[in-house]
Amino acid sequence: MGMVRGVPRTVRLLALGAFLNAVVSFTFVYLFVYLVGPRGLSVAQAGVISGVGGIGLVAGNFTGGWFGDRFGHRRALLTGACVSGAALVVLPALPVAALYAVLPVAQYAAGVVRAANAALVAVSVPEGGSRRQSFALFRFAANGGFAVGPPLGALVATRFSYDWLFVADGLGTLLFALYAARILPARGSAHAVRSHDPDAPGLWRELRARPAVLVLLAAIVVVDTVYRQQYATLPVFLADHGHTTQLYGWLLAINGGVILCLELPAAHALRRRTPLGLVGAGLLLVGLGYAVLIPGAGVLLAVTMMFSLTLGEILYKTPATAYVADQAPGHAQGRFQSLYAGASISGQVLAPPLGAALYAAAPGLLWPVCALLAAAAGGAVLAARRLPGPGERARMAGKGPHAETGSPERAPAG
Repeated sequence: MGMVRGVPRTVRLLALGAFLNAVVSFTFVYLFVYLVGPRGLSVAQAGVISGVGGIGLVAGNFTGGWFGDRFGHRRALLTGACVSGAALVVLPALPVAALYAVLPVAQYAAGVVRAANAALVAVSVPEGGSRRQSFALFRFAANGGFAVGPPLGALVATRFSYDWLFVADGLGTLLFALYAARILPARGSAHAVRSHDPDAPGLWRELRARPAVLVLLAAIVVVDTVYRQQYATLPVFLADHGHTTQLYGWLLAINGGVILCLELPAAHALRRRTPLGLVGAGLLLVGLGYAVLIPGAGVLLAVTMMFSLTLGEILYKTPATAYVADQAPGHAQGRFQSLYAGASISGQVLAPPLGAALYAAAPGLLWPVCALLAAAAGGAVLAARRLPGPGERARMAGKGPHAETGSPERAPAG
């Protein structure tokens, strides 16, 4: 219990809801199979529909925080969950032409929910409190649900039909909305209900005052594109080197198992370490993981790669989310979390086409390029520790040319 000490009750209840919702959120895993199987679409058609759905999800993550800042994070979460759930329930009954519109809407709403969840976790924890542990608990719950979901989805699809996957996912999302409506207070702090202030500085002005956040967001887009090669080109690479799908499945099991075992203890043990240092080290580990594959595709190399990748993920994802929350002004907490949420899932759209194009053109360059990009992103984040924070330029200007420079980064008290 010490690992979640200080995590507010609201966050714990949200984490439980995230776990239950993740258990039934398995449609995206089987979407492509559903489209080319029961729906009878060509691979090209299925790719287009899946692609526009992915774009909707990323767009919802990037823009969902605006709704929360403007209308309240609770309201944004409930609306997004209701829209997403209703769309998934009716999706099996829709004609193919309607899927091009309904699936992106469902995914967009799911992205809004993801951004709203992050914002609600952020505003539920006092500044300097246990934000890292709170985000780690939330990720632990979501990852735990995802570990259960795909096998359960396979059982539903084989025992009943693929249509029931969408119905179960939709009903589960609607039940999550009902659950969230019960646990989230209709009235609460100003930030939790509505943080919009028409006289507050604009988002770009707030970001320019925090250059380290801009560097972090750019680094996350780069590393997420690299990180998600494990879901795009890695299985192709392994197959081309004579390995079966079983090895790939075991690698993913290592990823999920290590995260579930170590992320919460790591967040607790490293809670006093400065966040950007941890993030930078994590991105370097992601790069190191892919560098391990440069000599070849042996089983030991592949397992070592996945361990390095997973440890990097544990080091960078939770501290990065908490750092963005700590840096966000109250009136823009939702938009800051939305920017991070969008950046952290951008690889879902960018990784497959970019990785596939490079692998097709020059297979031997894929892993060196991935390693270099992740290393550059990690180096940029580590260098960003020296960038000034909000108001620091003005304070330094007042001290004169001999003012000392120092890192604005500090470890949270929690």
